[in-house]
Amino acid sequence: MARSLKKGPWVDPKLLKKISRLGRGDRSAIKTWSRASQISPEMVGFTFGVHNGREFIPVTVTEEMVGHRLGEFSLTRKFVRHGGKMQRELEAQAKSAEVPAAAPPAKK
Repeated sequence: MARSLKKGPWVDPKLLKKISRLGRGDRSAIKTWSRASQISPEMVGFTFGVHNGREFIPVTVTEEMVGHRLGEFSLTRKFVRHGGKMQRELEAQAKSAEVPAAAPPAKK
């Protein structure tokens, strides 16, 4: 369920205080755990270190991000790849087919 338009977007008050204190000149990353905060127009141009549960992911805010949440740009799961035994076999076949084409010509 969406937040009421009457209330406006939710932005962490501590985050707004850090932005106002930092000013426009300084471009160092602002660390935050507030993944639920919406990105407001005042945040454009700043870099935030958004915590993903293990580390802080740097997120530089652009105008297209306004209205989204900070957590959307700091993924919490690492995608490895799809597949299993079949995928490994296909990759091995592709690699073996690649090797002769990549070999340099022999000198005479």
